[in-house]
Amino acid sequence: MTNSIAKAPLWGRIKLRAARAFGAWGVFFKGFLKHPVMVGSIIPSSATTVKKMLEPVKWDECNLFVEYGPGIGTFCRPVLERMKPDATLIVIDLNPDFIDYLSKSIRDSRFYPIHGSAADVQQIISDLGHEKADYILSGLPFSTLPNQLGPKIAKETHEALRPGGAFLVYQFVKRARDFMTPHFDRIDNGYSVWNILPCHLFWGWKKK
Repeated sequence: MTNSIAKAPLWGRIKLRAARAFGAWGVFFKGFLKHPVMVGSIIPSSATTVKKMLEPVKWDECNLFVEYGPGIGTFCRPVLERMKPDATLIVIDLNPDFIDYLSKSIRDSRFYPIHGSAADVQQIISDLGHEKADYILSGLPFSTLPNQLGPKIAKETHEALRPGGAFLVYQFVKRARDFMTPHFDRIDNGYSVWNILPCHLFWGWKKK
């Protein structure tokens, strides 16, 4: 046992041991313990859910892809594998542990991990030299976000998308659609059984 673990409070030692013992899973678990209402799940999405969520994306037309709450990069790597060589992936998370982990574990010139709020998406993409996003992906638990943050993020997301772009949302409860409805005329629905827990999938399309 190292001195840092020995001196830490009991709960802190448990979280530190989890992170060291399980690598990426430890980081995810630690993030969930610190910010459960922001992470939403203790288990990353399954490969089946990732594939199904990304199916409607037209990668040859995608120049900027944005993700809210990337966690340990469950979606980041599949997105980067599909993206064009000159496209950009921006991920936004309020948890500095996730951003630090992603910065160190993903080495790709197209990848920009940002410590910040999804509510500031327009300012973030503008600061990085972009006008609009083609696709924005979110696994944030809209129904448990504090202080009317859910409606604000939905509104800002719609504004940040180009005409014809899409807001991709995966959630354990259907209520996420309620936050999307005021802004997106067309919302396609899906469901992924092969996930812990099974989750609802939504694709909200911005009018061209």
